Amino acid sequence: MSAPPSALSAPAQNSAAENDFLAPDAGQRPPGPTPSQSRFQVDLVAEAAGAADDKTSSSDATAAASEAPSTDPAVGGEEAKGRFRVVNFADPTGAGSMASPDAAPTEGMQNGDTVMSETSLHSSTGGQHHYHYDTHTNTYYLRTFGHNTIDAVPNIDFYRQTAAPLGEKLIRPTLSELHDELDKEPFEDGFANGDELTPAEEAAAKEAAESKGVVKFGWIKGVLVRCMLNIWGVMLFIRMSWIVGQAGIVLTCVIISMATVVTTITGLSTSAIATNGFVRGGGAYYLISRSLGPEFGGSIGLIFAFANAVAVAMYVVGFAETVVEILVNNDAVMTDQLNDIRIIGTITIIILLGISVAGMEWEAKAQIILLVVLVSAIFNYFIGSFIPIKSKEPAGFFGYDASLMWENMGPDFREETFFSVFAIFFPAATGILAGTNISGDLADPQMAIPKGTLLAILITGIVYLGVAVSAGSCILRDASGNMNDTISSQFMENCSTAACKFGYDFSTCKSQNACRYGLHNDFQVMSLVSGFGPVITAGIFSATLSSALASLVSAPKVFQALCKDNIYPGLQMFAKGYGKNNEPLRGYILTFGIALGFILIAKLNTIAPIISNFFLASYALINFSVFHASLANSPGWRPSFKYYSMWVSLAGAILCCGVMFVINWAAALLTNIIVMALYIYVSHKKPDVNWGSSTQALTYHQALTHTLHLSGVEDHIKNFRPQCLVMTGYPNSRPALLDLVHSFTKNVGLMICGHIRMGYRRPNFKELATDQTRYQRWLLKNETKAFYMPVLAEDLRQGCQYLLQAAGLGRLKPNTLVLGFKNDWRDGDMMNVETYISMIHDAFDFQFGAVILRLKEGLDVSHIQGQDELLSSQEKSSGMKDVIVSIDTSKDSDADSSKPSSKATNKKSPTVPLNVSDQRLLEASQQFQRKQGKGTVDVWWLFDDGGLTLLIPYLLTNKMRWKECKIRVFIGGKINRIDHDRRAMATLLSKFRIDFSDITVLGDINTKPKKEHMAAFEEMIEPYRLKEDDMEQEAAERLKNSEPWRITDNELELYRAKTYRQLRLNELLKEHSSTANLIVMSLPLARKGAVSSALYMAWLEALSKDLPPILLVRGNHQSVLTFYS
Repeated sequence: MSAPPSALSAPAQNSAAENDFLAPDAGQRPPGPTPSQSRFQVDLVAEAAGAADDKTSSSDATAAASEAPSTDPAVGGEEAKGRFRVVNFADPTGAGSMASPDAAPTEGMQNGDTVMSETSLHSSTGGQHHYHYDTHTNTYYLRTFGHNTIDAVPNIDFYRQTAAPLGEKLIRPTLSELHDELDKEPFEDGFANGDELTPAEEAAAKEAAESKGVVKFGWIKGVLVRCMLNIWGVMLFIRMSWIVGQAGIVLTCVIISMATVVTTITGLSTSAIATNGFVRGGGAYYLISRSLGPEFGGSIGLIFAFANAVAVAMYVVGFAETVVEILVNNDAVMTDQLNDIRIIGTITIIILLGISVAGMEWEAKAQIILLVVLVSAIFNYFIGSFIPIKSKEPAGFFGYDASLMWENMGPDFREETFFSVFAIFFPAATGILAGTNISGDLADPQMAIPKGTLLAILITGIVYLGVAVSAGSCILRDASGNMNDTISSQFMENCSTAACKFGYDFSTCKSQNACRYGLHNDFQVMSLVSGFGPVITAGIFSATLSSALASLVSAPKVFQALCKDNIYPGLQMFAKGYGKNNEPLRGYILTFGIALGFILIAKLNTIAPIISNFFLASYALINFSVFHASLANSPGWRPSFKYYSMWVSLAGAILCCGVMFVINWAAALLTNIIVMALYIYVSHKKPDVNWGSSTQALTYHQALTHTLHLSGVEDHIKNFRPQCLVMTGYPNSRPALLDLVHSFTKNVGLMICGHIRMGYRRPNFKELATDQTRYQRWLLKNETKAFYMPVLAEDLRQGCQYLLQAAGLGRLKPNTLVLGFKNDWRDGDMMNVETYISMIHDAFDFQFGAVILRLKEGLDVSHIQGQDELLSSQEKSSGMKDVIVSIDTSKDSDADSSKPSSKATNKKSPTVPLNVSDQRLLEASQQFQRKQGKGTVDVWWLFDDGGLTLLIPYLLTNKMRWKECKIRVFIGGKINRIDHDRRAMATLLSKFRIDFSDITVLGDINTKPKKEHMAAFEEMIEPYRLKEDDMEQEAAERLKNSEPWRITDNELELYRAKTYRQLRLNELLKEHSSTANLIVMSLPLARKGAVSSALYMAWLEALSKDLPPILLVRGNHQSVLTFYS
């Protein structure tokens, strides 16, 4: 409806008139809403904007309907923002603001300037209301553009996937609402391609909408603290000094730098992915799966969650080892060392589980306390290194000294190599994804992940380098701890070691391998150096427990995100979350069980290699994701973090893979096997998700590149492929035609299922697009490698011409038209026959080959109720309506599915028992889906069309279903030259390298057919004859012009010999090929304009009548076979 002109001319100048216009009349209640009525009201923004109190509520519909917008203080605030504000349902009674959504709008409301409609999309927003505009009289942007429009200005709310927690989801006016005629129903609302939410995202939206008071972390507490705690593991205090002793200061710095390079590149890649759109919970799994797709994401997500669970065990065992060592030193062992580790480890993980289950807030507080302890321990070490104490000298600590530093500068490997030492250190550098793994609990993941991760890598790298240089500069590699190992002044001159400078000689214990102190021998050397030893012990406890706690939280979070996506159906139960933070309690229990199992192993060196390789596999894939996304050149890849390079990321991925094999080649091999096995499983399962991955983008990019490249390549006979335009109508309406053509085009050539839709008073292009998507999905579900291409046309011939001209792309264009035989040609309007035959002529005009399939039972099964249950059941899983399309066409009509009926048959409705003919038709339509067994494919190659008649049966018999069928070749010849003709054909076939079982030369083709067959033919064509000799010439010409399909007497006489040939060939076919699985025969040609369509149709009818499945083939008379190499 249109607003009154006065209202449209100046809606903001007369606020009183506007009030009257918008005010609901309680006394009027129309019988029902019209398409332009609205249940929602949006306030006009007043012209005069002033300072506004934003605290004033804008959700009172009564006030909105009864007060002038200019008097509402909230409106001024909205004006300052250049926005309109949404208010609640307009209350027709004026009684309150919570009117029923189904209440009919008032007369005043339906003429409003500013109205909206409400659509509740429960499936995608957890019940949140979506708003969109549905009238042609709105004036939201009158002052901006100077005229009335409902066209929306850019708004972030149009681009949201969920209604909460970020803001309200709005739906912009659809193209149809802006473009279509006013009396036309608008299209159904929906999401744009690729915006459909997965079940997991729907659940996430619902949870986000319901959750209140959720704890969210900033970049320091959420990412920086976690990453530092995870990276500063037990290695910092227990193994760092030993690594310096083995590799020396220089190579230790190289080792740290190498590890830092790997983690830095991975950090940059993580930052790039994390800033390429909103990041949900799931950490590394979410980043990889949304970048590379569910195959890589699903495989790496599972092992990454498992690796985090095992990492809990590793850190707890490291903690338990330290505690047991203290117990041993104090003679307080409970049973034996191994079992003590198990006991302490079990108690520790139970306490950690309690902290984790208590909630993320408690866990974050615990992490802060542990970080304080850890940083105190590090400072304690550095302070202690500057305070040399005489009592520590026998243990090898002399304070900073240049000669000592120089002695420790080079390597001194003892039963180790550079790479074995690197393998021991590298796990200390992992943990950079600790913050990423709780991405769902971060307030702003896009800002927090890059800043926190990279800063954590920088800080921890500097500390590791500082500890390495410090330890190498003030501690000897070997020391006995014996105060008496001093050196006299007379031997001082012959002593060259750094210890001699300080008056000590540890050469005796070194030669006997009996030294208990020094970098090589004492793992607790940092406690010795530190200002206060127990603080280092506390630091070790803090490092191990914080890493264990971070992993204990990461594993269930990642696993929960994986389960929500339903990639592994059996794990769905772990997707459920509890409480306001959606805590994965079931995941915690599972992680606890896995970790406890590995704690019982109680051997750190056994557990560590598994974890390192799993983490490295994740790092490699994150780096590869960035390279892959950049390579795909997708417009959707535009991270706000710019400091990355696709080639650096590729180098990082290769480095990660190399490091995996350096650390432990057997574990690396096992990791790769597990990843590939999971990848194959997920690929085979084909989860129904669409995340817009770079794999999709690269597939498109490669397809486009190769298609363009192919366009520049000239055709060659050796590379000829039958590329078929098959007039199937709906793909499921002629299964025999679809199956047979697919048999010889699968993995060989292009197949396009053409569908001409006619008879629409108003073409519904939206429905056409919906059908294209729907039936393309049906083809994919049925593993049919074909494209579905519907067109709207006034008649069948015009539609066929459209397809012949426009179908395909570049070299991927059809070259063969495939039709079903028109079995019912004598029952309907003969103009349909004229159209059908014209399609064949058009194919030849476009230099196409032509193929016609005839089954005596017919092809079209669309009229059979219930035949399409498979389609509807498959569509149901994709969220489509559970109906069977019933195609209202005449049975076995030509190859269109002309008018789909408006009825939709529910698949659960009782089906009508099939009659005998329909039962036979249904069985015949499925015959090409079965294995053909030992039979024959009879090729009647009567005319040389370039070889297509021979190529199709060859391609067929190469397929598994037709493998056991033999090719028999039938040719025409003279009786006195039968042997010669047979040898010539055998030579030709052998040169073509086509196997055959028999060649039959037909010498009696030109024999007259039987009289009863001739009489039957005359009777068949009688109704279609013009009989111009029995009428005046002018009347005959007039009739011929109005009914061009009629057969003239002259034409019949002229082509009598050709008529007899078709009848005779039918007799020979029945004689020789009545038991064949398939007959492939040369299609007789009729000269355009000379042979009427009725006569040509009668020839085809007479030729192919009462035979097994017959394929009439005529190529375009260009060679498709060659015997040259």
